[in-house]
Amino acid sequence: MSITAERKQELIKEYATKDGDTGSPEVQVAILSERISNLTGHFKTHAKDNHSRRGLIKLVSQRRRLLDYVKANDQARYEDLIKRLGLRR
Repeated sequence: MSITAERKQELIKEYATKDGDTGSPEVQVAILSERISNLTGHFKTHAKDNHSRRGLIKLVSQRRRLLDYVKANDQARYEDLIKRLGLRR
């Protein structure tokens, strides 16, 4: 259900705004999106896992808050991020 360290490093390299960037909203949203997609796949086989479902809801709301922050500060950056991640909004 969690992402591997190698995959996390790939996401950091892909979405980082500068060298050594691990905390920018882009990187955080990319990592959260990866974790959300992994959990979504988990629920296809474990439909009654309600404890993990609560964690999924928390991850989705945390990603939404980060996206709202990016949108409030820089609209173009927000639109680029959701396009790169393939999110609907």
